[in-house]
Amino acid sequence: MHKVMALDVGTKRIGVALSDYLQIIAIPHSVISRTPENKALKEIYKIAKENNVEKIVVGVPKNMDNTIGAQAQDCIDFSQKIHGFDIILEDERLTSEEAESRLRERKIDFRKNKGLVDMESAGVILEQYLRR
Repeated sequence: MHKVMALDVGTKRIGVALSDYLQIIAIPHSVISRTPENKALKEIYKIAKENNVEKIVVGVPKNMDNTIGAQAQDCIDFSQKIHGFDIILEDERLTSEEAESRLRERKIDFRKNKGLVDMESAGVILEQYLRR
């Protein structure tokens, strides 16, 4: 069995989440600095190798009218730099809001640590993918 990784790609940080081996549960894992990009890619490869990942789900923040804006295009472009894995593009509209809501419910103050939101967002993206 293999795990699935999800990435919430932002301009500053990349949230990472991993599934369990049964691909049922999404678990927020870590946050990677987006710059320098080659270092970020190396870290993604390292996490993927350590966790026996075959698929990587990349969140694409489409506009509400389902069009691809600049941020969504940036995520697609970043995903094309990841090689050796099945790459799945997942619509991630409103995942940050969902992530913030979940953190508030658990009484976790994320205002000083936006990486928590990125990590939780990656978990939401992965959850959406695993449900389908």
